[in-house]
Amino acid sequence: MGLGDQLMATGMARGANARGRRVAFGDGKRIIWDHNSASIFSGNPNIATPGSEGAPDLEWISYYKGRRIYNLQVKDRWVWNTKFKPIPGEVFFTPLEKQNAFRFGSGFILIEPNIESWKSVAPNKDWGRAKYQALADRFLEEGYRVAQFVYPKSTNPLDRVERLRTLSFRDAVAVLGKSSLYIGPEGGLHHGAAAMQRNAVVLFGGFIPPKCTGYEGHANLTGGATACGSLKACQHCRDAMAAISVDEVYKAAKARL
Repeated sequence: MGLGDQLMATGMARGANARGRRVAFGDGKRIIWDHNSASIFSGNPNIATPGSEGAPDLEWISYYKGRRIYNLQVKDRWVWNTKFKPIPGEVFFTPLEKQNAFRFGSGFILIEPNIESWKSVAPNKDWGRAKYQALADRFLEEGYRVAQFVYPKSTNPLDRVERLRTLSFRDAVAVLGKSSLYIGPEGGLHHGAAAMQRNAVVLFGGFIPPKCTGYEGHANLTGGATACGSLKACQHCRDAMAAISVDEVYKAAKARL
């Protein structure tokens, strides 16, 4: 699972500890984590760790890599389960992580032009650097602080914006919690915005429906398209992103600032 998938898992587990329970993500026999799980689940009292399969307080949820509940792969596309609705997740930060989150101050607009370029679906989620830059310019001209994250795999640096160097995804989510607004593609950071109770304008386009991974209160923009779930570069998804104008994103953002 990706980082966003892990954050959605923490939403599914919310409140378990208060009921005297822990959620076990797996197949009912094995707790199945992947390489991102420990980072996001660290310190979370609602989630059972691998090795605790025999504990009496477990509630099993069949949600792990290869079984994500909200979708099913059929040939070269995802078929979406539109009955699925994400619950905002949560990250249990250490005192040091909470302290470090303040190092860039607060109240900035975080714009994220980057997508996971190594994934085959990346072109379907790309709004384009030029549009992000035009949007950033409008806010800068109005005197807003505008920032983007810098990390080892980041590309598409925007001009004139503040560059916030983060140490990990957990660190990025903690810093995101000090922003006034997130603007960017559907993905890990929009789930992070929901977990940190931040406003967001999320560029969904035509790949995945907001019904599956969108949150109430966020502006979830599709360009008027029905999600196709294509795992390959798709003209339908390009057209959907092209239909989302800078002005539409700007107006949605201003309404949430």
